[in-house]
Formats: sequence, structure tokens, C-alpha cells
Amino acid sequence: MTNSFASTLRPVPVPAPNVLRSDPAAQAFMLLRIAFTVAPILFGLDKFAEVMISDWPKYLAPEFNDLIPGSASDAMHIVGVVEIAAGIVVAVTPRFGGLLVAGWLGGIIVSLLLVGGYADIALRDFGLLLGALTLARLASAYSGDAALSPSQAASGRSRRRA
Repeated sequence: MTNSFASTLRPVPVPAPNVLRSDPAAQAFMLLRIAFTVAPILFGLDKFAEVMISDWPKYLAPEFNDLIPGSASDAMHIVGVVEIAAGIVVAVTPRFGGLLVAGWLGGIIVSLLLVGGYADIALRDFGLLLGALTLARLASAYSGDAALSPSQAASGRSRRRA
């Protein structure tokens, strides 16, 4: 396993409280981390409970349904399990989890466009995809010493090189 790939899978600690109070980038990172942990888990659970939306299969493109064994309802249960897992991955390893969620959202966007009539939701999901990519990028800044802000960590790296 390459060093870059291993660092992508390494758990990222929560930034220290003093950093969270003073660093807007750390605050944005935590806001995105919480949102992309909670939202996929809630949407995944709703694939089973059907509280928010009672007809999830209508969002599944027939082209995708043909690839997945079982009915569209079964496929949406599989989707629910994947979404719950993605939320957990974001909580632990947001660098990888952000990329995972972005890829998943890309698949959702394609499905919505294939079904037709959901371009507004696809556009919203594109905005979420950009947020997930931003989370992955910010997570790389906080994957080292959790007590340092990215600017402090960068200045420490430059001092070590000298």
C-alpha cells in the first residue's frame, strides 16, 4: 500500500478545541464532517423506515435496477446499507469518506438524470458532491497533528525542512 493511499485511509482526529474556536477552516471541516456523517446515515435509515420519502424506488433508474438483483425496493435497501456505511466511514476517515460520498453522489446524479424529471434534485446533489470533495480536501489538512491549524502545521513543516 502506498504512503498516499494509506494516509487517505488513516482516521482523522477532531481538531483541538482551541483550534476549533479560532480557525474558520477547522470549523468548516467539522461542519462538513458532521453533515456528511449524519445525512447519509439518516437517508440510509429512511430507505427502511420510509418516513421522509415513501417511494424511494421511483428515483432508481431502470438501467441501474437491471444491474442489481431483486426488485427496485430491494435495490433501495442495498442503497440504504451503503449510505449508512458511507456515513460511518466519513465519521472515522473523512478524507476517504468524502471521496466515497462524492462518488456515490455522482452515481445518484446519473440515476436521477436517467430517470428524468429530477434535474433539480440532480443539481442539488451536484452541490453536495462539491461539498463532499471539499470535506476530503480539508480532511487532508487536519490529518496530522490535531492540535495545529493548517497554517501552523505548514509553518512547522517548513521549519523542519530548513
